[in-house]
Amino acid sequence: MNWFAVPLAGVLGAACLSAAEWRVPPGDSVADAVARAAAGDTVFVAPGVYTGNLVIEKTLRLIGTGRPVLRGLGRGSVVTVRAPRCEIRGFRIERSGGSLIEEDSGIILYSDGNRIVDNELDDILFGIYFYHSNDNIVRHNRVRGRTRIEQGERGAGLHLWDCLRNVIEDNTVSETRDGMYLQNASESAIRRNIVTRVRYGLHYMYSNDNVFEENVFDRNVAGAAIMYSSRIELRRNRFEHNRGFSSFGILFQDSAGLAIEHNAIADNAVGIFMEGLRDSTFRQNLVAGNDTAVQVFSSAANNRFYENNFIGNLSPISVVGRGTTTVWSRGARGNYWSEYDGYDLDADGIGDVPHRIRNFYERLEGNYPRLRLYFYSPAAQALAAAERAFPIIRAADEQDPHPLMKPVVLPIAVRAPAHSAGGLRELGAIGASALAAAVFLLRRKSRSDPHT
Repeated sequence: MNWFAVPLAGVLGAACLSAAEWRVPPGDSVADAVARAAAGDTVFVAPGVYTGNLVIEKTLRLIGTGRPVLRGLGRGSVVTVRAPRCEIRGFRIERSGGSLIEEDSGIILYSDGNRIVDNELDDILFGIYFYHSNDNIVRHNRVRGRTRIEQGERGAGLHLWDCLRNVIEDNTVSETRDGMYLQNASESAIRRNIVTRVRYGLHYMYSNDNVFEENVFDRNVAGAAIMYSSRIELRRNRFEHNRGFSSFGILFQDSAGLAIEHNAIADNAVGIFMEGLRDSTFRQNLVAGNDTAVQVFSSAANNRFYENNFIGNLSPISVVGRGTTTVWSRGARGNYWSEYDGYDLDADGIGDVPHRIRNFYERLEGNYPRLRLYFYSPAAQALAAAERAFPIIRAADEQDPHPLMKPVVLPIAVRAPAHSAGGLRELGAIGASALAAAVFLLRRKSRSDPHT
């Protein structure tokens, strides 16, 4: 073997004086270097392909230079971390096993306080699996699932189970089953990740007190599903182009106390789906270009919408059941509705007559969603226009008492997904009408250009 150790110089603390740097040249064994290193050492791995599964049972820094490949044996996990406070940086990791029961992963964490930074994971079942693993930082990784098997047979890109206080930032996930799956995973921060071409961009259960900021969930079967959770903050995220039968931008089910602010929810089959959601606030979001803006069940109670911009949705609402206790304003501030045809005689920016949030076919649409295909025919739209002029059918009694005459300026940070070359970049705080136009242009561009 040609690997060798060099004592670290200039480190502080007597306990660190014996730490060493180990260098693994091409053709040698990473596992042997890891076995010989002492806790606190750093193992540098040169460019090359290194075959074999790796188990780390002492606190180490494992650093790849020139993107070396850690290629698994096709069974089990490629890298298993059992020691706390390890760092894995700069590798391409591939060829895990294929057992969902055994959680075969590119990297599986059984310990706390690790840093997983700047790695590429491909041809893996699960990407990075947090197994009762707390206080980790996972940043700047790219995870691509195993495309040769059916989507339902793949694992999640980032899978968190029974975890606390993890930070997940600036990662890209594609072609997995779910982009990020969280179960019993609380008090974490998830920021600036891009998730595309998966089943659920975010699948979230029994997890509380988490923050989601500036993430992009794009071109998935469904953007996000927030279920059985409380006190979640979703801010400045994008849920776009999530389409298919029973698709949605965001689904909320049996959750409470959520804050949903400054998000763009655009070009989805259903923008916002609410069943059993309670005591939550939707403020200053853009809901644009969806087939149905909001689908709400009678079980959703005491939720409030204000200062949101509803622009260019085919249907503003679909109510399933007899009605809801949703409140559509706060104080004298309601929402902006692009279809509102009221007036503002006192020029205070608030419509003088309430906006009835209704769809002539909302009961049919809520209970029989497959009929939606027929609701936008000329004949159906003529019937809807006639009903607005001479109301004879009782619909759900949803109304915005203080509709806004102009769109709200929204502090939405807009980023193009990685695959949208030449698309939107950071736009900062912009008017909703300008953002809606930008979303429309991006939508038209993405549908006309198969490479975007």
